[in-house]
Amino acid sequence: MNTSVDSTPTFIEATYKKMAANIATVRERLERPLTYGEKILYGHLDNAAEAELEAGKSYIKTRPDRIALQDATAQMAILQFMLAEKDEAAVPVTVHCDHLIRAHKGAKSDLKIARTENKEVYDFLSSASQRYGFGCWMPGAGIIHQVVIEQYAFPGVMMLGTDSHTPNAGGLGAFASGVGGADAVDVMVGMPWEVLHPKFIGVHLTGELHGWAAPKDVILNLLGKLTCAGGTNRVFEYFGPGADTISCTGKATICNMGAEFGATTSTFPYDEHMAAFLKACNREEAAAMADAYKHLLRADDEALANPEKYFDQVIELDLSTLEPHLVGPHSPDRASTVSNMANYVEEGNHPPNVTYALVGSCTNSSYEDMGRIANMAEQIGAKGVKLKIPMLITPGSEQVRATIERDGQLAKLEAIGATVLANACGPCIGQWNREGIEEGFRNSIVTSYNRNFPKRNDGNSGTSAFIGSPETCLAYAMTGSFTVNPFTAEYQAADGSLFTLIPPGKVAEVPPQKLVRDEQGFLAPISDNTSITVQVSPESERLALLNPFAPWDGQDYKGLRLLLKAKGKCTTDHISPAGPWLRFRGHLDNISNNMFSGAVNAFTDEPGNARNQLSGAMEPYHEIARAYTAAGENWVVVGDVNYGEGSSREHAAMSPRHMGGRAVITRSFARIHETNLKKQGVLPLTFADPADYDLVQDGDRVDLIGVADIAPNSSITARFQHEDGTDSEVRLNHSLNKEQIDWFKAGSALNFLRG
Repeated sequence: MNTSVDSTPTFIEATYKKMAANIATVRERLERPLTYGEKILYGHLDNAAEAELEAGKSYIKTRPDRIALQDATAQMAILQFMLAEKDEAAVPVTVHCDHLIRAHKGAKSDLKIARTENKEVYDFLSSASQRYGFGCWMPGAGIIHQVVIEQYAFPGVMMLGTDSHTPNAGGLGAFASGVGGADAVDVMVGMPWEVLHPKFIGVHLTGELHGWAAPKDVILNLLGKLTCAGGTNRVFEYFGPGADTISCTGKATICNMGAEFGATTSTFPYDEHMAAFLKACNREEAAAMADAYKHLLRADDEALANPEKYFDQVIELDLSTLEPHLVGPHSPDRASTVSNMANYVEEGNHPPNVTYALVGSCTNSSYEDMGRIANMAEQIGAKGVKLKIPMLITPGSEQVRATIERDGQLAKLEAIGATVLANACGPCIGQWNREGIEEGFRNSIVTSYNRNFPKRNDGNSGTSAFIGSPETCLAYAMTGSFTVNPFTAEYQAADGSLFTLIPPGKVAEVPPQKLVRDEQGFLAPISDNTSITVQVSPESERLALLNPFAPWDGQDYKGLRLLLKAKGKCTTDHISPAGPWLRFRGHLDNISNNMFSGAVNAFTDEPGNARNQLSGAMEPYHEIARAYTAAGENWVVVGDVNYGEGSSREHAAMSPRHMGGRAVITRSFARIHETNLKKQGVLPLTFADPADYDLVQDGDRVDLIGVADIAPNSSITARFQHEDGTDSEVRLNHSLNKEQIDWFKAGSALNFLRG
């Protein structure tokens, strides 16, 4: 099947030759060994001879090899691309229809409903793909990251995806980074990707996983140590003898959830596991090409021998010591071992009743993952029993689903009561039509997904989501409770005897007969693309063509209203929730009605509402914003630490811009969201003294002085005018470089690009 020119050996070899030339130039400049991550990054520099290469300070321009768009974010990315008036993208692009399928009854019925409910969106995405020469994976083909690693990723590739878990491809040795749509559009129109030069963190793995420990436990353990902000503007590069023991898809699981501590990306060096995976995906020529250039696809020997000299930090992790972990609830860095969960839930007053187990998503839906839980299912089925609670399984792709059906794993899982959902994100992104639950019902669920923010999975504020490996999830499906350790518990067989679960041990990493090819899910580009009309109805509630944002007027901001002072964690889920709002991802005005609906008001400790300074009434943030805009006024938001953590969704930046937001002032930002704000012409500012956050009062008017003279490394003075007649002046910092300031002046990066 010809899916796109970007998976051909010719394309791959051209990438390696470009890397080799750039790396030679950088070696001559730096006169030192390079880590593997540096080789990919420097191998894709736009100007290797002159780029400033100071980690943590320099902004560098790179030339990624390809772009991947998932359907929820693709809508706005493509609408922005259309403003550029190009006939085709400058690099290969694929669209993946995976986010809009709601999980309910099972794969067949759910997919049928999705194709009806989302027809106009799928028609838009498919027609736009045909018009602009994109490949398009249609509903049911699979989750973006699993399809990318099967079809397109290869060791050494640099790619961007409009989904924060794009680093999943690091399991195949890629430098894959999650970005907002505007960053992707830059590359699509032929511009370089500009990014803050990351620092490189080396994770030295020794030992080998054993017992119930799984690759998922590697990243959960690290999250517990590093926290959700511990990877901001950093690349995590795994190496060492322990890395050589982990399968390609196990590596992908680890890289995938590097997004949870804000990493720019994570990656592993090329090895035999990756070669085996490529061959199982019917990509033998890609494996042969990687073998021929393997000297590019690992760190230099001296860097491996003395990692402390060449990484900004080295973390040591002995895989042999790892226990199964769970993280949660409400944040992926709250870690506990399974052996301590009974104490953990009691001390934290978390619901001990486990009501659902969910396995799959882009994080854990590989052939190996399914094989390990199928081994457990075979043990359970042999004893004549079934699961105590429901378990939902989301295969990562149609290729994985068809292969586990062919090889028997699927039947073993269904025999003990598991329900197989469509090959889509489903409950991981809030697309779960969970029945029989009342709002506020306190319960816990266990998932092998990657995010567990409040209400993310089922929309219920009373649900506590805990993340673990597929094996851990299935084990808890046997107990329905955190009060017992499911790995040591005794279960009663149908004949009355007692048994315990036995770890699966080694199972096949890849199918011996290769993955079953998906011959139906791909809509290929066509040659006569200019004759295609992109389908957008003027009456649509879900899609609307974009109008460019207005340019900045050149003046300081005076008298801005304080719309929101957010308290604590304010992720992109809090700023622009998904779930039922996914249906409006292509309509900026309609989706803006969810703006800040999950953000906690620091003055009331309640989410979603604030005092309208014009009327005095407590109202939803989006209504207040519209009222201020109607009155000819603009507004500012104040945030806490790591503001904008989570998904790459640029709606969390576009909605505030559309609704009159002019600046966001925080203690600190998450990387992707800060960039998204810059792209859309919103000033991202940070308190020079984080304690000044406490000076902000309800009802403040805000002056931002120094905006008219903004320059790289300049500071801004904020004057918070309080309702009692007093005011507080504080100093603010920004990280905009000269080009990003040009974006701001033009009104957005796309405006600047269009001239």
